[in-house]
Amino acid sequence: MANGTIAANGKTFYEEGTTKAKTGLTAWIFSTDHKRIGLMYLSAISIFFSAAVIIALLMRLELIAPGKTIMEPQTYNSLFTLHGVIMIFLFIIPGIPAVFGNFFLPLQIGAKDVSFPRLNLLSFWIYIIGAFLVLLSLALPGGPIDTGWTFYIPYSVRSGTNISLAIFAAFVLGFSSILTGLNFITTVHRLRAPGMSWFKMPLFVWATYATAWIQIIATPVIGITILLVIIERFFGVGIFDPALGGDPILYQHLFWIYSHPAVYIMILPAMGVVSEIIPTFARRTIFGYRAIAMSSLAIAFVGYLVWAHHMFTSGISDAARIIFSLLTFIVALPSGVKVFNWVATMYKGSIDPKPPFLWVMSFIVLFSIGGLTGLVLGSLATDIHLHDTYFVVAHFHYVMFGGTGTIFFAALYYWFPKMFGRLYNTKLANIGVALFFIAFNLLYFPKFILGYMGMPRRYYDYLSEFTSLQLISTIGSWVMAIALIIVIGNIVHGIFRGPKSTSNPWGGVTLEWHTSSPPPLENFHEIPTVTHEPYDFSQLEEMKNE
Repeated sequence: MANGTIAANGKTFYEEGTTKAKTGLTAWIFSTDHKRIGLMYLSAISIFFSAAVIIALLMRLELIAPGKTIMEPQTYNSLFTLHGVIMIFLFIIPGIPAVFGNFFLPLQIGAKDVSFPRLNLLSFWIYIIGAFLVLLSLALPGGPIDTGWTFYIPYSVRSGTNISLAIFAAFVLGFSSILTGLNFITTVHRLRAPGMSWFKMPLFVWATYATAWIQIIATPVIGITILLVIIERFFGVGIFDPALGGDPILYQHLFWIYSHPAVYIMILPAMGVVSEIIPTFARRTIFGYRAIAMSSLAIAFVGYLVWAHHMFTSGISDAARIIFSLLTFIVALPSGVKVFNWVATMYKGSIDPKPPFLWVMSFIVLFSIGGLTGLVLGSLATDIHLHDTYFVVAHFHYVMFGGTGTIFFAALYYWFPKMFGRLYNTKLANIGVALFFIAFNLLYFPKFILGYMGMPRRYYDYLSEFTSLQLISTIGSWVMAIALIIVIGNIVHGIFRGPKSTSNPWGGVTLEWHTSSPPPLENFHEIPTVTHEPYDFSQLEEMKNE
């Protein structure tokens, strides 16, 4: 290495940028640097996630025993709804795309920034405005919403709580999601480095690209639905409320036409992160690169066609139920392709089990449990028994938190040295991921059994026969809280006190590892030219020889 330069994919460029970013609060708030916007998203999302975790702990404490424990039924319903709204709309949906997509997508394709930097900043401001409206709905007369995060009719048109403001907040957050998706699609199409063809892009870019299309196409549906609910509440127009001649089943159709593709907004970027971490720590080219890339697009496409599997007990026709059950089983195929290829990549690999890799191993186990139990719910006969029980709660959390939440931490631990230029405590990180895995199963697996036994979800109270499993689940929530304190505390300590990191501590070969840690203002002094196939680890030897 000479004169502070390194060779990346056949092109030499400076490791340190020639310009420095401005400092100060206003410089951050008005920054159009995609990396700073990603970090601002990380700060905001971490705050909302912590708030939702505290709410969940309070709910689990209430459910430690039958009868009233610490709160009234109305308070429980409000906390239940608030927990769902924060986790879904403020953490899981924006989490990986807004934080890691913003930070690393331009780096991975060799671009200086996203296509529309000002639009990118606007999407962050809109996200903050939407979050503020959610908080405002808690303080205004009427009190916190109590309908559940799905805002089902007729609850949401008859409740006296601040439904209109809360769902308008979800409408505003949708604009943030759409703008982010537009930006990512344009960036991938227009700003790829010279030589980076479609099938030389990192798989995280493929996953983020597929997700962006879902964000653009599906999000307007929920926006229109939300506006119709607000119109019905203010003007008494009979759209969904059966008392006014409306159709509540129509609301369910419109809601799930968006919300099931939204599941893939949540999980597809996580799958992209997995496809980055496994090759790096197995020191092997990803098995079936094109199959994984195409499976991301297949999941995005088929995900639009399965929404009514949430409605098997709602009264839709038998023909519709059979068709949507079949489509539900079909959408499992591209997910199975990914899991098979991840495992095949590790076969005979030189595995280095660092914390990011351990997070991914946890993800594969938890997500596989969530996916397989999803097939149980996708089967008509078993869904009739299990619908609206704790079995659904367990399945949902294994897929969303065990999937997206686990990989959010995996991505944070993987890209932490690149984002902050520092390292965390590896031993503490290993303890954190192990305790998280134990706590997760202690917290959520009993819910599968509870659901099979007939425990309905969303209930404030329950029969005494469910007490022991509810107690185990509540104890699991306490262990989970300890695990999250270790996981997040280690990251916070690393930001301020961690040892300095090299530019490539894991030996990664995608373009973000070829610049300094943290990257300079415009990522690269000179745009690199891509000559290697993705995940070609012969580049490491070339870098050592420079």
